[in-house]
Parts: sequence; structure tokens; C-alpha cells
Amino acid sequence: MSKDKGFVTEITPQGEDFSRWYIDVIKKAELMDYSPVRGCIVFRPDGYELWENMQRELDQRFKDTGHRNAYFPLFIPESFFQKEKEHVEGFNPELPWVTEAGGEKLEERLAIRPTSETMIGHMYSKWINSYRDLPLLINQWANVVRWEKRTLPFLRTSEFLWQEGHTAHEDEADARRETMQMLDVYTDFVENVLAIPVIKGQKTPSEKFAGAVDTYSIEAMMRDGRAVQAGTSHYLGTNFAVAFDIKYLSRENTQEYCHTTSWGVSTRLIGSLIMVHGDDRGLVLPPKVAPTQVIMIPIGPPKTRDQVIAKTDELFAELKKAGVRVRVDDRSDVSPGWKFNEYEMRGIPIRLELGPRDLENGVCVLVSRVSGEKKQVPLENLADEVKAMLEQVHQEMYRRALQFREEHFFSADTLDELKSKLEEHRGFALAGWCGSEACEKQVKEESGATSRNIPFEPAETKNKCLVCGDPSKHTVVFARAY
Repeated sequence: MSKDKGFVTEITPQGEDFSRWYIDVIKKAELMDYSPVRGCIVFRPDGYELWENMQRELDQRFKDTGHRNAYFPLFIPESFFQKEKEHVEGFNPELPWVTEAGGEKLEERLAIRPTSETMIGHMYSKWINSYRDLPLLINQWANVVRWEKRTLPFLRTSEFLWQEGHTAHEDEADARRETMQMLDVYTDFVENVLAIPVIKGQKTPSEKFAGAVDTYSIEAMMRDGRAVQAGTSHYLGTNFAVAFDIKYLSRENTQEYCHTTSWGVSTRLIGSLIMVHGDDRGLVLPPKVAPTQVIMIPIGPPKTRDQVIAKTDELFAELKKAGVRVRVDDRSDVSPGWKFNEYEMRGIPIRLELGPRDLENGVCVLVSRVSGEKKQVPLENLADEVKAMLEQVHQEMYRRALQFREEHFFSADTLDELKSKLEEHRGFALAGWCGSEACEKQVKEESGATSRNIPFEPAETKNKCLVCGDPSKHTVVFARAY
């Protein structure tokens, strides 16, 4: 038995069963619990606080780029979905319908929101009259429902939380600028806040959002080598504008259709950060969104307890004032060793230990969750030392995630090569693709891998399609995905 396994006996090692590890960790760390409704979960306080911290970071970025928040209804009339044919076909299998209310059958069925393009399109047609009303830049924080057949907490649930941005513009150039700007906002957030490296690129036609002209995504690699689509941004052209009659009077005094966009990320980012950073001891939480950044543990014999606790309380107030999310565990009926293991499992970035000898020397010990490094620091500089270590933890998490991705990113020239490498190594494959939907479908059927995106900056350019051998139109990232 490894030392790590001995620490946390209730967590299945990643190498033994990654899916079981994931469920063990999120349950034991009390991030969620199963609800009595199939495919739905309850966010426990630590899990929801992760989302609140992400929400705060993202919301500021949206507002900095000129967007404002609004809220639209949960229920959408069935007739709205008939207006954009491709959109309704894309969502129909997942739509739950309300057919009765107040004991009476409804004249028109109402869908429970799977996404809000149709409702927002209807409202934009009322609000937009002139070019002076453009661009219209709105974001919504909401819940959505998609009746999934196979579910996995946070990553794929029947109801989930997200944000969806919806914007309207005078022309294609402005709408496309918005689409790419928001993809960059997501990239900045996921890499610089969640410490997850991503691959930016364009979705293939078969993988794009239903009703979009073009879809762009950021793709992240989990520690089992699978992909998670961490965020998407869609250029919708005039498809929804035509369907919902979103017109404006142009500068030339003519009636024109708006060009629209939509973009979103969801609570699947919680599942992603767990699967990217976690280890056999449990969670490893990025400092910038961790509900608790520092756990303070006073140690020592009962006769010195009052002194140590008094200093701990003083340091707690100092860290809190400095903006650090900090907690104290001063329980006397639980051993320090148990506490160390418990808070490692919960992924708290820094553990602060303070004992009577430390008190005499005017120091305390900081322990990094990600590296295990122990550092003795002077108490007078504590806030600065803690903030420096939080930044080090973030940088080390990003470095490790990037190194893992690089070690599990390979090149494939043929479908047989892609299949064998996926079986042997797990990870992402870079391969050529001729642009044929039939070849893309064959990759999926034979390997279980889907095209993740056409990366903007591929590590190399592939000249031949991995399936048919014809000249490739694109170099594509393929992977098995959640």
C-alpha cells in the first residue's frame, strides 16, 4: 500500500478507476450530493462557493467588456422552437415539456429552457429598432435543463448552472469580433484563474452549435486523457435574426437584419478543475476560486493552548483583513494529523501550522497542497508570504497540468495509428482531416474519439486525412470526451 493510499482510505486511486476516484472525491469533500430527481444534484456549500467564486471572476470580465446582466423566463413556448429549424432539431431529444398547469392542459406546450436564443431573439426584435440600439450586449446567469441519458455530477447533469451571453450587432465584422473576444475572455479565465491550459480552435460543422454559422471552443485535457469542452462562443450570423425578425434601421436608412452571437460556460468547469488537478489524496483547488485558501491549525500541548489559540485568532484577523479566505480548526478532540489529511483531501491550497515553539521564535509553518513544500515564515510578514505562496501554488498547478497535456498529446497519420495510441497512451491526437463528414464519423465509430476543434495554433500541420488519405483541409484535435 502506498503512503498516499494509507492517508485517504476511502478514495479509490486514479490509476485503479478514474471515474470511481472522481465520485469518491466529490462526495467525500462534500461538494455535492445526489438529489431524488434522476440526473440532478444538490450543490453543497463548498461546491456552490466554487461556482460563486468563478461567477464573480467572470462577471467582472463581462462587465469590463461592456456587457450587462439581465434575466429571461425559464419557460419557452413551443412555437419559438419552430422558427429556427436547425436549432430545434439539435435540442429536441433533450427537451422536457410542461403540458399542464393549474390542473388544466396548456394550449401550447412550454419547454423548460435548454438555452435562451429563441426567447432572447423574441425580446431583441422588440428592443432593437435602429443602429443606435446596437451593439446590444447582454449576459444571463441562469439554470438550464437538458434531459441527459447518461449523467456525471458537474460535468453532465439534467439541470445545470451557467451563463449565456447574447449580443446583437450591425454587421458580420463586429459580431465576429465579439465572438473571438469572448473566446479570449474564457481562455484568460480558465488558464489564469482555474490554472487549466486549453486549446483554442473552431468546431467542425458537425460539432457546431445547432443554428450557428461558426462555433469556437476551448478544450481541456483531464487526467484520464479525456477532453472537456470548457467554453464555447458562437457566431450566429443572421439565422436567429431572420427567424425572430431582429431588424434595425441602418445608417443608410434601410432595414437590415442584425448579426448575433451567443457564448457560455457552465458548472462543468467545477468537474474540469477537479479532474485536471486532483490526485490520489483528493482535491487540489486553484487558489483563486478555492472557498478556503488557508486552513490554520494550532498545535501543541494543553498547557500552551490558550497562548497559541490567542495568536492564531490574531493572525486569522490579519489574513482576513488582507483579503485571504481563511478558516481556523482549533478543535481539541481531533488530532493534528487527522486535520492535515482532511484538509489535504479537501484541496485547500495552504495549511498554516502554529505551535508553542513557533510562537517563541515569531514564525509559523506554511505547507503547499500542490508541492507539499513546508516553509517557515516570520509572523510579521505573514500576509505577504501567504499571498506569494498562493501565487506559487497557482503557477505550479498550471505547470503540472500543461506538462501532463504535453506528455499525452500525440500525432497520428492514420486511423489505425490513432486507435492504437488512444488505447496505449490515452490523450489527444493531432491528425489531418479532408473535411468530409463521412471520414469524421468513421473516426468516431471506430475509435470513440470525436473532433474537439481545429486549433488556431497546431503544434504541426498534417497534410493527409487520417481516414481516406486525401489531402487534408484541416489539422484537427481528436479525443475521447466527457
